[in-house]
Amino acid sequence: MHPFISIANDWFDAFNRHDLEALLALYDEQAAHYSPKLKIHQPETDGYIKGKAQLRAWWQDAFSRLPQLHYQVLQIMHNEEGIFFEYIRSTPNEADMQIGEVLMIKEGKIIASRVYHR
Repeated sequence: MHPFISIANDWFDAFNRHDLEALLALYDEQAAHYSPKLKIHQPETDGYIKGKAQLRAWWQDAFSRLPQLHYQVLQIMHNEEGIFFEYIRSTPNEADMQIGEVLMIKEGKIIASRVYHR
């Protein structure tokens, strides 16, 4: 199995268990992240955050607000720079949402991620 596929599998596993420490362990200290949901919930960020402290705060908030948040993997693809995956975002009282996400990887750590909503 390609190492990037292992990272993707570990990412989904950590996310679905809401294991913040396991999720953060996959990221570089200065990793950047963009999400349209960030733009909605934290408009001052314009959708961008950087560094593990900001990632921790964002996901901790999401896991607290949405305790049953779950991602169902649809597909995972990779190239020499990173991973692209599609998944269904599910949580009670909200319509399921199809998501695309790109993880850029360097030296075994996620250095940047970008979320796309349909």
